[in-house]
Amino acid sequence: MNITGLEVVASLVAVVMVLANLRVNPVGWPLAIVSSLMYAKIFADSQLYGEASLQFVFVVLACWGWWQWLRGQGDDGRALQVQVLTTRLRWGAAAATFAAWPLLGLLLQRVTDSDVPYLDALPTVASLTGQFLLGRKYIENWAVWLAVNGFSIVLFAHKGLWLTVALYAVFAALSLAGWRAWRRQLQHG
Repeated sequence: MNITGLEVVASLVAVVMVLANLRVNPVGWPLAIVSSLMYAKIFADSQLYGEASLQFVFVVLACWGWWQWLRGQGDDGRALQVQVLTTRLRWGAAAATFAAWPLLGLLLQRVTDSDVPYLDALPTVASLTGQFLLGRKYIENWAVWLAVNGFSIVLFAHKGLWLTVALYAVFAALSLAGWRAWRRQLQHG
């Protein structure tokens, strides 16, 4: 097992970030920026280029999400609240995710030395969907994260990133907890 100090620190920051997101606390966004930058290095060193590149997109999306949570508005013009996707948006998010997956997989296959380009591409693309949904406070983000985390556990185990495997197992459990917490918030909203 080759666990680095960077992986330990990145994992701890990431857990605190998800706990903040679970509580709808905007401090999770700057923690996401820090964690993403650390994981960009970790994933690049493991030849997971889709995941590494995703971390830089996460930095940009974290800035956007932070702004959304602090200043964003819902369709009614009020401050952004935890909400549910419409059926149309749910299908659109799923279609966009599954359309982009093979395209990113093909790109990774052609321009990198990844040994798992399509397996790297799926959680990469689905994470973008999850991040967008989280930024707009859609409760369905937790279902997306649960799927991403479960798939990522297998991918990171294949790469021998054992601390990250444990982290994503924690993330999977936190995804369930977040889903329940946000559902309660919707009911008491």
